[in-house]
Amino acid sequence: MTPELKLALCQTNPRLGDLAGNATLIADAANASASEGAELIVFPELALTGYPPEDLLLNAEFVADSMEAMETLAKQLPEGATCLVGTVWNEGNGLQNVLQVVTDGQLGIRYAKTRLPNYGVFDEARYFTPGSTPTVISVNGVKVGLSICEDIWFAGAPASECVALGAELIVNASASPFHAGKIHERIDVLAARAQEHKVPIAYCALVGGQDELVFDGQSLLIDGEGSVVARAKPFVEDRLSISLGNEQAARLEIEPDLLSEIEGALHLGLADYVGKNGFNGVVLGLSGGIDSAVVATLAVDSIGAENVQAAVMPSPWSSPETQADARLLASNLGIELFEFSIGPLMDAWETTLGESAVGPGSALAAENIQARIRGNILMGLSNTHGWLVVTTGNKSELAVGYSTLYGDAAGGFGLLKDVPKGTVYDLANLRNSRSDSPIPLSIIERAPSAELRPGQRDDDSLPPYDRLDEILQLHIEEQKDEKAIAAAGFDGEEVARILTLVDRSEYKRRQYPPGVKITPLAFGRDRRMPMTNLWRSQRER
Repeated sequence: MTPELKLALCQTNPRLGDLAGNATLIADAANASASEGAELIVFPELALTGYPPEDLLLNAEFVADSMEAMETLAKQLPEGATCLVGTVWNEGNGLQNVLQVVTDGQLGIRYAKTRLPNYGVFDEARYFTPGSTPTVISVNGVKVGLSICEDIWFAGAPASECVALGAELIVNASASPFHAGKIHERIDVLAARAQEHKVPIAYCALVGGQDELVFDGQSLLIDGEGSVVARAKPFVEDRLSISLGNEQAARLEIEPDLLSEIEGALHLGLADYVGKNGFNGVVLGLSGGIDSAVVATLAVDSIGAENVQAAVMPSPWSSPETQADARLLASNLGIELFEFSIGPLMDAWETTLGESAVGPGSALAAENIQARIRGNILMGLSNTHGWLVVTTGNKSELAVGYSTLYGDAAGGFGLLKDVPKGTVYDLANLRNSRSDSPIPLSIIERAPSAELRPGQRDDDSLPPYDRLDEILQLHIEEQKDEKAIAAAGFDGEEVARILTLVDRSEYKRRQYPPGVKITPLAFGRDRRMPMTNLWRSQRER
């Protein structure tokens, strides 16, 4: 039988390290929920500090400030309700990731996270001491078992221990980073735990962007049979009110499809990076190509056209068609457009370098100088106006090193860094499916080209992107080796060449700006490969 309890799941969007601001978010949401009759009010994992605090946790002053902020916050929380707040605590037995119970303005028991993930983007074993004590509290006569994120992902303790202690509801406070399709993984896990123990699970999720991570919200209530009976909104702050025992009256937001999830994550990741870091807006180079077109539309949709600036920077090799498309796109989006012809600057570089520019790599150097001139112009605009330079390279290009250091790779945020080329086209078509259709069809249909020399096309040096994406998916996401990829139906020589490019390009990826993680295995914290690595030479013999 489902227990009767009025529950509020408050998915907040903290600013990491803004202890006072985050406390205000929590207090406001808690008091609003209590005024609506909530008896148990739940906040996400590390809602007070922000997630992940990383090496701030090695700073004793930050930890002390966080504990003091929790004590101050308790006095601001509503009487007559029990609040669960994610924060950090150290009582001399090591720093712990905890759920702090607060009742009537008083700090109560604390539950410490038991399972500390140490894979992918997670480094919790570096910072925290695991808890070992199952915790069940009573709220208006209902026994509630506590857990934090990873605790619920595996069968057994602590959920099983909470149920053994009589828990009629399990709460899971979470900061689970987004990748496309992650919500289905969460639902499968939560449903499995609910079915194992025949108790409902209330999952309270963090929302917001933090550097390369996005937290998508979508807090849930899973009933004791494993069905989703309540869901909060994706990618925005939300309070989900639920009356246990009357779940059919709870709000059940529609789950977005996979591509809409990716779009939502990119919107939130960019908006929070700009807003939380205090930029005045963004600026990007608009080439007339698909990548910059998608970045521009994503930026406008996430932070508003008034906060987006673009620059058209033609060289002698830029086609009139791409430049016309860039100007048309800017007009369609209503963004400010700067124009700089870089031909004279290219001549100045050639004159300055003189005979030193003659050598076996002179053709490549001449191409890259164009990109580097453009990068310098954008950085100049950034310094002058306080705008964030958003780079436009995608995951497929970064994988094989198809970018210029200090050129098109120069910037502060790589919005498409984890977005394969094929998905870039999908995002363009999704955006154009709406009434205003801002991206000119010619941009979508044109063969990709960097336009750094006459007649250049990307497929002069790379396989077609649909084939390249398949090879990269198998190698990077599925971690298949050369033989396994070739056995899947790809040309062995082409596979060997692509994998060698991936290996050789690690030094470029290390110098690329951060960008939103949307795949299970993103470059950077998910995939940490050495830059100096001769093992690949076995493929070259």
